[in-house]
Amino acid sequence: MTTPRAEFFMGIRDELPILLGTIPFGLIYGVSARSFGTSPVLTQAMSLLVFAGSAQFVTVQLLGAGVPLAVILLTAIIINLRHALYSASLAPYLKPLGFGWRILLPYLLTDEVYAVTITHYQQPGPGASRHWYFLGAGLVLWSTWQTGTAVGLVLGAHIPASWSLDFALPLTFIALVVPALKRGADGIAAGLAGIVAVLAAGLPFNSGLLIATFVGITAGMFFESRGGKQPANHEREGSVSSQTEPVQTLLLYPEEECEQ
Repeated sequence: MTTPRAEFFMGIRDELPILLGTIPFGLIYGVSARSFGTSPVLTQAMSLLVFAGSAQFVTVQLLGAGVPLAVILLTAIIINLRHALYSASLAPYLKPLGFGWRILLPYLLTDEVYAVTITHYQQPGPGASRHWYFLGAGLVLWSTWQTGTAVGLVLGAHIPASWSLDFALPLTFIALVVPALKRGADGIAAGLAGIVAVLAAGLPFNSGLLIATFVGITAGMFFESRGGKQPANHEREGSVSSQTEPVQTLLLYPEEECEQ
């Protein structure tokens, strides 16, 4: 059985490669917020309190355009609805934890943290300390995001456009998705979700992303159910992974038309 300390540092280790895409993303957010006229204090506060890249990007753009606050809040909620799917997937693993853990860990939940955490939870073996893995992965990403935002605010317009830092974001999510496509149903689900996301990209409030997510999940569950026999009861006993696998790949799919 692994110790909490070992799980914590494994979470940090597994999240480190993803930070190569998160660092420039945080820089871009800081630079963009400054260019839209958002105050440095508000920009950094959003990274601390909201901690959701896509919602933060859209928020600073709408604030700069003078959009009413109610519209901004509604847009941010719609963009972040995918986190409800992440939460549903992880809930069986977090249910035994105390109230403090169930408040802290969801705050640290992002696309990148979900990607490594759900994979770790679904590996065989004792899981009593695996929430420490979640904590390690979440904290290292949170720290990187705060730092990236602050550096972006300081550097501002001094970062040349030729660096094309925004291209690091889709590369990050490609790296998250591709290793998870291990079965035919995974590939079909991801492919259909990608097609729908592209075709529906122009819909208001980024609702095309939600449509693509549900299309992909539905397709994945349909082809999963037709792909073979269900495992025997004794094979599923003691594991909650069967509750989350049909949607795991789709929840990793790049949502970030506006980011992330």
